[in-house]
Amino acid sequence: MNVPPVPRRNTTHDWARTVDVDHLSQIRRHSAEFAPGGVRHLILEVLAYAADEAECNDGGRCSVALHPDGSVSVSDDGRGTATGINDQGTVVRKPVMTTKDLRFFDLADAELLPDGHPRRGISVVAALSEWLVHTNRRLEGAWTQRYELGIPVADLQLIAADGHTGTTVHFRPDRALRAVDGPAIDELERFAESWPHLSVHVVDGESGNKPTR
Repeated sequence: MNVPPVPRRNTTHDWARTVDVDHLSQIRRHSAEFAPGGVRHLILEVLAYAADEAECNDGGRCSVALHPDGSVSVSDDGRGTATGINDQGTVVRKPVMTTKDLRFFDLADAELLPDGHPRRGISVVAALSEWLVHTNRRLEGAWTQRYELGIPVADLQLIAADGHTGTTVHFRPDRALRAVDGPAIDELERFAESWPHLSVHVVDGESGNKPTR
């Protein structure tokens, strides 16, 4: 397993930060602002990262599964979330779930997601989820970690490679967000058309079939 060193230049997130508790708390205090439209918006925040990967790789695929327990899993076939070795020789993953996205969070002119609301970053999803499991598969290895309300509750765990690369984000939004009308399947698919490089398939998490409305 040949993991590269942690990058010295921050592009999307600050590698030097581990968990920005104040940032996560801000999101939770203002959930209506950061998750307008509820679960639907959170799904779009995750899909935006898959779309970034697809654009970099001249195309990509992503599946969205809606599970009976109210959780959602989003899996793409990109390169997998960046991972590196820090100065102490420990494997670390880019802190996308626990720190702000430097490109969007504090910017008044941040890009808009397909629902017309500003993109803030995937840390919004982590902060507003009862739990979230982030799994990334890269050429140099694969890892998974669980978060609750945005805070890691387990160390980054090495898992067996399966010959593929990509990222899976499985999360269950806060009960209050789940109480709002659930994501409309047709609407999700229509929103996904805004990302021409990304092919999105929405399925029922139990049967693997496209849900009916």
